[in-house]
Amino acid sequence: MTLVMRSKRARATTPPRSTAPTIEIVTQSPLWKEQRNVKTLLRRAITEAAAMVPATGGELAVVLTDDAAIRLLNRDWRSKDAATNVLSFPTQEPRGAPARPRLLGDIVIAYETTEREARAEHKSFAHHLAVHGFLHLAGYDHQADDEAAVMERLEILILAQLAIPDPYIARGA
Repeated sequence: MTLVMRSKRARATTPPRSTAPTIEIVTQSPLWKEQRNVKTLLRRAITEAAAMVPATGGELAVVLTDDAAIRLLNRDWRSKDAATNVLSFPTQEPRGAPARPRLLGDIVIAYETTEREARAEHKSFAHHLAVHGFLHLAGYDHQADDEAAVMERLEILILAQLAIPDPYIARGA
């Protein structure tokens, strides 16, 4: 699978005026056609998250794929030979880069795992989209307990703005 690449010619020469990122959504799996309004929901979730996180203006891509493709990415990038619901690939731009929209990175979401988790947790499929992956692009992580607590609190606040229940209570975490 090839992650979305944006050409230098396609980038604007001035930085964005707001913190809302430019979001490109690429559908690589026909399974995603089963979900109506998924692109609108993704854009709304990411825009809401960006409004609550400092310095997140720029560009990002969301790739809607399937378990087979995400399994390969997970194996190649994380040495985990299994499908997962979402992977984030933050862009590491060098300091002093020319003034243009900042590239935040890519979020890849697998249909089957996301759908299976939503069904198992008795949640709407739409509740499983994008906020967690976006927070990774914004520099948040959950490797250590203190980092996880900060990220989870922020995720819960963002989801509340979207009228989505706390996912950590639902999981018993």
